[in-house]
Amino acid sequence: MNGTIYMPVGEVCSSISDTYREKKNMVTLINTSDVLEGRVLNHERVPNSNLKGQFKKTFQRDDILYSEIRPQNRRFAYVDFSPIDYIASTKLMVIRAKKDVVSPKYLYYFLKNSSTVAELQLLAETRSGTFPQITFSEVANLTIPVPSLAVQEVIVQTMQCLEDKITCNEQINDNLEQQAQSYFQELFVDNADPEWAIGTISDLGTVVGGSTPSKAKPEYYTESGIAWITPKDLSINKSKFVSHGENDITELGLKNSSAAIMPEGTVLFSSRAPIGYIAIAAGEVTTNQGFKSVVPKPEIGTPFVYFFLKNTLPVIEGMASGSTFKEVSGSTMKNVPAVIPDAETLAKFSDFCAPIFAQQRILEEQNQSLATLRDNLLPKLMSGEIDVSAVQL
Repeated sequence: MNGTIYMPVGEVCSSISDTYREKKNMVTLINTSDVLEGRVLNHERVPNSNLKGQFKKTFQRDDILYSEIRPQNRRFAYVDFSPIDYIASTKLMVIRAKKDVVSPKYLYYFLKNSSTVAELQLLAETRSGTFPQITFSEVANLTIPVPSLAVQEVIVQTMQCLEDKITCNEQINDNLEQQAQSYFQELFVDNADPEWAIGTISDLGTVVGGSTPSKAKPEYYTESGIAWITPKDLSINKSKFVSHGENDITELGLKNSSAAIMPEGTVLFSSRAPIGYIAIAAGEVTTNQGFKSVVPKPEIGTPFVYFFLKNTLPVIEGMASGSTFKEVSGSTMKNVPAVIPDAETLAKFSDFCAPIFAQQRILEEQNQSLATLRDNLLPKLMSGEIDVSAVQL
């Protein structure tokens, strides 16, 4: 054991609601959409006068920004910079650790752990309202293991080592994605052959919709069966290659719905709520009705269809219709205009992308393993079940 005691989270931190009172002309407003998986994504300055009437909440270095809306979307971040003239949205909790008891980064790793997020999500879903929400009271009532500050520091270093490797892999994949995107731009946009035929997405592949087996039939769903993907799955899993969602369906569920099995290499495209999540099936999959996916023709290839959909997204969004929410119908998707390049250029692009896609898939799988290791290891280190001195990474 490491001398761990257990305390309510509310005893090791505070919720801060300090109002920004400076008269500076420019400030940086951080909304829930501006934080994700530990990072503050937005640092854009806006005129202070534009925020007239809005509540202006300040935060400081070592604070934790944690969204009150849908914890499972992982909209939280650790503030590792000096946020001068930054203000936070009212839907972002500003959580400040009591440093004499708990390391801010230690508290942050506890709050971002998958088991903590899952617990908060369950609490959020019991609250009535438009969105699943939590308040600081739910966070404060969680129980956190608190070893000595020295042990906390070693745990933080261990977690940081795993996080750094995940970040490095993500950066490599981002670089590979930019290379492939640039080559697509060069071949099919900047140097497009005016002689190429003009057709539709149906000339690139088969457009396939999806279906939801009856939720009233538990025998239609399983933890390990036929992969079934929803837009919600892609909102949580930002991977390029997707093999499973939160739930699988059974053979019976497939038989009693209009869901269709699509092959590996299918380009998944969410057609509503929202439009434009794009991923590649890493194996055979089905989807719910929120998709109009494309099974590429062999001579066209997955890489071209994938980047074509990314490039054409604004056009597809413009073709969507609906009064309650915008949706792309199957007939609309099939008729989206598309250029049909010659076979030689398509083959050149597929050959270029093949090793890039393979490497990206390997690194995504490695990151999934590292994230699982991180999430499983953290509670055991915090409780003292595993001695921190025994960990070697």
